Amino acid sequence: MIVEDAESPGHLWIAHEQPIGLHHEEVFACFTTAGGLCRWLAVDAQIEARAGGLIVLAWDRGWKSTTTIAILDLDPGGRVTWDWQAASSDRHAPLYWEVVPSVEQGCVVRLRQGPFPAADAEALRLMAEETQYWTWHLCNLRGVLEAKHDMRAVRPL
Repeated sequence: MIVEDAESPGHLWIAHEQPIGLHHEEVFACFTTAGGLCRWLAVDAQIEARAGGLIVLAWDRGWKSTTTIAILDLDPGGRVTWDWQAASSDRHAPLYWEVVPSVEQGCVVRLRQGPFPAADAEALRLMAEETQYWTWHLCNLRGVLEAKHDMRAVRPL
């Protein structure tokens, strides 16, 4: 979903919500531990789980292709902010993750990314790519946690 925010006029944000039928602490660990990140996102990972710490994501087993991101903020209660470059560009677009307990569903993962300038065609293209990317990965997170099915297994990593 694309949303506008009154605090950043002229800019758009990506917003996702994904219900997951597990305890919020187990789901939050998927954003704040190396083992958790490997369950749904990267092949391997290293993490300093603190504000100002770094996450290194390995996209292959040999660590030839990696992404290093900073943890801008970390609240052990269920919020973490990652520094992020949109669609492998130089455009800064942080990821604001929140895992909220839900009596009915276990928890809800909320993602906000942005802001993206609404009048910039390149920013809108990057926003579209990021929306597709995170929709797929959040679906994979849910599949891994609820059904033990990793969609990455059907394609080479």
